[in-house]
Amino acid sequence: MSLVEQPRVVPVFVVVPPRALLLDIAGPIEVLRRANFDQAAVRFAVTFVGPAAGVRSSVGLDLAGIAPLPARLPDDALVVVSGAVDEPLGAAGDTRPEDAPLEAAVVAWLRHAVRPGIRLATICSGALLAARAGLLEGHECTTHHATLPELIRLAPTARVRENRLYVEDGERLTSAGVTAGVDLMLALVARESSHAAALAVARNLVVYLRRAGADPQLSPWLEGRNHIHPAIHRAQDAIGADPSRDWSVAALAQLAATSPRNLSRLFNAHAGMSVTDYVNRMRVALARELVTGSRLDMENIAERAGFASARQFRRAWNRLYDTSPTRLREASP
Repeated sequence: MSLVEQPRVVPVFVVVPPRALLLDIAGPIEVLRRANFDQAAVRFAVTFVGPAAGVRSSVGLDLAGIAPLPARLPDDALVVVSGAVDEPLGAAGDTRPEDAPLEAAVVAWLRHAVRPGIRLATICSGALLAARAGLLEGHECTTHHATLPELIRLAPTARVRENRLYVEDGERLTSAGVTAGVDLMLALVARESSHAAALAVARNLVVYLRRAGADPQLSPWLEGRNHIHPAIHRAQDAIGADPSRDWSVAALAQLAATSPRNLSRLFNAHAGMSVTDYVNRMRVALARELVTGSRLDMENIAERAGFASARQFRRAWNRLYDTSPTRLREASP
């Protein structure tokens, strides 16, 4: 009787501040909820915590059942700090003085609870609470463009970056306004599980899987997939599952339930490349894994990746990389 491998659990504590911006919570955490369905390697165990059992959200919806701020966090916890609306909620624009001590309680808890080994992710203006706790000093970080000056003031030694969707610096992960929290969580899912899992979540939520310009490039397995066209995804899924197969445009068109001519047009319009180019990119991606992860010679690698010859493999490789396969292997650990 075989044992079923249990998923690795990532404990996630979502801090709900007063005047919580609802999308700052719902967007990123929906990514984690969906990831629990779309892959089995990792389970994100989410707990909502805060200084009050209930708060009024940015859209006027009351949030209840919020657990108290825990005295101690697990060593591998992820703390997510939501942002808040700019103006306090209340009739006729009253200032709701009770919010100040609640925010102070969050700041004090963050200062005490976040220690080495615990990752801190902030969404939008949640970075300001982290900065008040002294947790961004010396780190590269970002926040909503409207609160960048305040972040610079609160964290004078931080390297605050403008015009970035999100910034990762060790155990500090910060994101810009609102929906950038979704991008941050997709990147987290990719790291904790796989790029394929993040892609599945993005497709389910009908959002683009994107990164900021200064961040590392996407995995080659995700190139040409920053779209939501179902027919192309069907063809790309088939190619990705077996790049070495002799894929013809006609065969892929049949899988995509369209004509060969239309599939070619759709690939160029939505993937930004031809069908043949896409197939070759996937074959090169497979070959790259074989180059760095095996001791096979180049002829065998070319054959396993679906190329007719080592020469054809090298031509396709040289269109994408400046370094030869042999030199890449020599530089690999």
